[in-house]
Amino acid sequence: MLVVGLQGSPRKKGNTNYLLSAFMQAAEKKGARTSIIDVTRRNIVPCKEYVVCEKKGFCPIDDDVRDEIYPLLRQAEVVVLATPIFFYNMTAQLKAVVDRCQTFWARKYKLKLTDPAAPMRRGFVLSVGATKGKNLFEGLNLTAQYFFDAIAARFEGSLTYRGIEGPKDLARRPAVLEDVQNAVDGLLQSFQGRRKILFICRENACRSQMAAAFAQFLAGDRLDVLSAGSQPVDKVDPDMVKTMHEKGVDMGFRSPRSIDEALAAESPELIVTMGCEEQCPLVPGAQRIDWDLPDPAGRPLEFMRAVRDDIEQHVRELIRQI
Repeated sequence: MLVVGLQGSPRKKGNTNYLLSAFMQAAEKKGARTSIIDVTRRNIVPCKEYVVCEKKGFCPIDDDVRDEIYPLLRQAEVVVLATPIFFYNMTAQLKAVVDRCQTFWARKYKLKLTDPAAPMRRGFVLSVGATKGKNLFEGLNLTAQYFFDAIAARFEGSLTYRGIEGPKDLARRPAVLEDVQNAVDGLLQSFQGRRKILFICRENACRSQMAAAFAQFLAGDRLDVLSAGSQPVDKVDPDMVKTMHEKGVDMGFRSPRSIDEALAAESPELIVTMGCEEQCPLVPGAQRIDWDLPDPAGRPLEFMRAVRDDIEQHVRELIRQI
């Protein structure tokens, strides 16, 4: 399970950073992997309204949103927005990221594609404001609601604090850490006890990617899913993406990874291999299953479709068994 935090405060050691760091530390103690993106120190270009995303499902702007943030948001099962209040909303730097996520909205609502991780992904807000007005966080919560909907995350709630202005104000409130722990406990409860599973093929461009997507979508409440390749290539197979899109399954922003990378992230209890032969690892304590599935790379589209359907049936049977 990956928890991604979008840190929107320009202050390196301010109250927002304190709050997000405490949240991530509590999540790590619950077994989560975490990643914080300091958006104020990334190369982020605001939305130019090219409308390419609504027609083709991708943003043509070349920056850290496209190359780093989009993929992380798709990998994450929990996304946390952390920001101070600027004029009743998030900072401009964080809002620029939110605006660029129109790409996800377009894939979901224009292209009618479903992110396989959508059933389990959750969203949460952390925020501080200097004033004490009743409506201080209303604008932020409304923006967050629509952002989380666009990235296919269920908005689970927020921790917000009024009257916070000095750099150490939040740290002086002893109840904050207890608030954070309670929030993390509640947020991550549904992720506990899932069986960790790793799908492996040779390139991590077709078969293992499809298997992981089907497993996420069909049983994300029971399975913590990763995929990898013994000889990973640079990009996933475009024909694989096309055939999965025919099923309404969104494979956007996925990249092949090595077995070592996957094992560094998680210790699987179950490894499903499909064509990596002697290069597939033996992981102590992990059950191993081999699926005899042909490699569809470079084959006609009909062949890719047949392998896709075969993988879906294998995954459905696996879910029934476990």
